[in-house]
Amino acid sequence: MLTHVKHARPVARSSKAARRHRAARWARVAIAAAAPVIATGSVASPALAQDAPSNYQFRTIDNQADPTFNQLLGINQDGLIAGYFGSGAMGHPNKGYLLVARHGQARYLNENWPESAQTQVTGLNDRGVTVGFWSSTNNGGTTPVNDNRAFVSVRGSFIDGDFPTDNPASPPFDQLLGVNDHDIAVGFYNDGASPTNTHAYTFDIRRNRFNEVTPSGITNPTGAAINNQGDIAGFGTDATSDSSNGQVVGYVLRRDGRVTVLNVSGSSQTQALGINDRDEVVGVYQVGTGDNAMMHGFTWTPARGFQTNVDDPAGMGATTLNGVNDRGQLVGFYTDSSGNVDGLLANPVHRHRG
Repeated sequence: MLTHVKHARPVARSSKAARRHRAARWARVAIAAAAPVIATGSVASPALAQDAPSNYQFRTIDNQADPTFNQLLGINQDGLIAGYFGSGAMGHPNKGYLLVARHGQARYLNENWPESAQTQVTGLNDRGVTVGFWSSTNNGGTTPVNDNRAFVSVRGSFIDGDFPTDNPASPPFDQLLGVNDHDIAVGFYNDGASPTNTHAYTFDIRRNRFNEVTPSGITNPTGAAINNQGDIAGFGTDATSDSSNGQVVGYVLRRDGRVTVLNVSGSSQTQALGINDRDEVVGVYQVGTGDNAMMHGFTWTPARGFQTNVDDPAGMGATTLNGVNDRGQLVGFYTDSSGNVDGLLANPVHRHRG
């Protein structure tokens, strides 16, 4: 099956299976997963500043082509959503789509790499560009037995987005996960070392230029999202020798090279998966391990820090937030009580001034 990073996604069919799914889903864009343990050096842009939402109105959105497994992974300013259905288990392939605003069943647009067995559409901008990854096989399994090949689609025309390296993983493992309005995409690839290493990279689509991204203090980084300022959100292993040393943490890498580590207090792992132009970050954190692991969504801003437990009411402890636009709309997914994985859209309800 297609996987984010190094983990496979089993089909979740019961509460126990759902717990296994949450554990397997951990890792980026995962695949799924705070207060704050943060070093901040910037503040929200006054032109874009607004009151923090006191809560969100959640809506479940599933493509009825497969109501048992949907993930919504990105949302742009027009409310256009990128996602996919299908768990990736053998005979249950990932199939990518876009969902036009108002988000009814008649508004899905299929998007799949030509002749692929599986496709995930993981990110999009406001200019008709989408990114994701595809596979030529649907072998299932609990290790990366399928190739993962990064792609860009520019108004329906597909472009290869694999990082050019002399030492690729076997099978190849490249994913593009986000793209900004300057047509700079971000993602990661795995190399051919044993054990493999993960490398974040950017792809300048207009110039056909690739660059490796190396956030200071983070090893095995994944680049998950990029905003129009060039700030990158992602996650990797903390190598800073502080209290979270060796733990999976989120990060924001600003264009000037400054790195902010995002680590939810009391969590066993944190991933930053989406970022907007206010540097509002969304993601997932894990509390506990194994069958006792719980996954919660979070938001974070430089000025206000973390808002934790941003969970869909039908998926408490089993929610991942994956994308955010400048209106503060969130997309992601959760595991419900039947073990199905459902897409979610969360609209912010803002506090009133005075």
